Amino acid sequence: MAESLYEIRFRENVEKRILCHMQLSSAQVEQLRQAIEELYYFEFVVDDLPIRGFVGYMEESGFLPHSHKIGLWTHLDFHLEFHGDRIMFANVSVRDVKPHSLDGLRPDEFLGLTHTYSVRWSETSVERRSDRRRGDDGGFFPRTLEIHWLSIINSMVLVFLLVGFVAVILMRVLRNDLARYNLDEETTSAGSGDDFDQGDNGWKIIHTDVFRFPPYRGLLCAVLGVGAQFLALGTGIIVMALLGMFNVHRHGAINSAAILLYALTCCISGYVSSHFYRQIGGERWVWNIILTTSLFSVPFFLTWSVVNSVHWANGSTQALPATTILLLLTVWLLVGFPLTVIGGIFGKNNASPFDAPCRTKNIAREIPPQPWYKSTVIHMTVGGFLPFSAISVELYYIFATVWGREQYTLYGILFFVFAILLSVGACISIALTYFQLSGEDYRWWWRSVLSVGSTGLFIFLYSVFYYARRSNMSGAVQTVEFFGYSLLTGYVFFLMLGTISFFSSLKFIRYIYVNLKMD
Repeated sequence: MAESLYEIRFRENVEKRILCHMQLSSAQVEQLRQAIEELYYFEFVVDDLPIRGFVGYMEESGFLPHSHKIGLWTHLDFHLEFHGDRIMFANVSVRDVKPHSLDGLRPDEFLGLTHTYSVRWSETSVERRSDRRRGDDGGFFPRTLEIHWLSIINSMVLVFLLVGFVAVILMRVLRNDLARYNLDEETTSAGSGDDFDQGDNGWKIIHTDVFRFPPYRGLLCAVLGVGAQFLALGTGIIVMALLGMFNVHRHGAINSAAILLYALTCCISGYVSSHFYRQIGGERWVWNIILTTSLFSVPFFLTWSVVNSVHWANGSTQALPATTILLLLTVWLLVGFPLTVIGGIFGKNNASPFDAPCRTKNIAREIPPQPWYKSTVIHMTVGGFLPFSAISVELYYIFATVWGREQYTLYGILFFVFAILLSVGACISIALTYFQLSGEDYRWWWRSVLSVGSTGLFIFLYSVFYYARRSNMSGAVQTVEFFGYSLLTGYVFFLMLGTISFFSSLKFIRYIYVNLKMD
């Protein structure tokens, strides 16, 4: 290495200075050829200004004779514009440079390369920097902002129509139900002392079973606790991004913040899970805490172990070193797990008896046969697809940012879409729960979690579509990493939306039975 690019002096013009000499084997040249064919690019950051360029050059002719030429850019011309002591504009060019051919290398031959660079300085105005900050990348990335906005507006219109339709129809039907049930109660209360269940139907008849605690209550409470934690985590990340705490050119900042916030918000999962577990009569609160702290950490550790092992086996730089792994384990053991236990203790001690407006009978009522359109699979399909349709456009840009070369900076829109997602999930959950109770099926506890939580399954299916149709990823390393982390992403959305869905349904059910006149 003759000189580092970091040693370039301010306002000092440089003419074709040698950066380094390299010797590449035929296998390394073949990897470089493949990277150029897949349009790999480099990115430098100069005073928080990005400059990008393609690694090499590819020329292909479809006419006879067919030609396929690949070359590597070994010289870069940097153009930097300044105003005062700040760099206002930065660009890199290969306009007058001839690429170094990578064709015709024998298997036992080494390729010698000499990398050089030139730097040219000029003075400009302050406005030039603001142009760069608005995203003028000189055409390197496609301009999709207009399409982005139009798609977001279209999604918002559809979502508002959906929420409005569900709210108006449901409230009108519910008002009629309440008026009819209360009128029937007034006309029959003086006639006989028999239970009003006789001759009645609908959600009123199951008032003695609707608050019957579900099976696997410990697992249910763990799902709600971890879901509440990720709701706080996701909101915190978006708010931090809105406050400008993340630099788009420092790619690990959001990951570091997510790890720290996950450890700090473990107290939320412990509190919510233990608090609700004690409310619904749970006694094994220690086991509940262990289940809560393992519900996400264990799947994450297993997935990460597989992905990291594949990186190690293939010599990828994405593999985390042993010191980083020990540091992350230490953070979880010293911060995450203790905060989960502390939150669980506070939740258990502050729990009050479950507030049910109806008493529950000892013997469960028989559930009548349900039509096919009220089955769990149909509810999961409807409850998962509608929230997914609200975020499908934004999901493409997020995937293109994480797995592609796009840069995401519209955090205000992301916050708005996140709020729409939660609102749609709550409304759909209330509607599906109402239809389920109207069929005299009181098993709404787990159904409410699964119905909207299935959005995570749709997100994973979208990742399969993105991998097959929208990306050029291939090989074991990229495939395992993509599907491993996509599966975790769908799991996180299942926990978050399942939690929102459950508590929305619980609040709705309490509301309708509180306003119902009963003996």
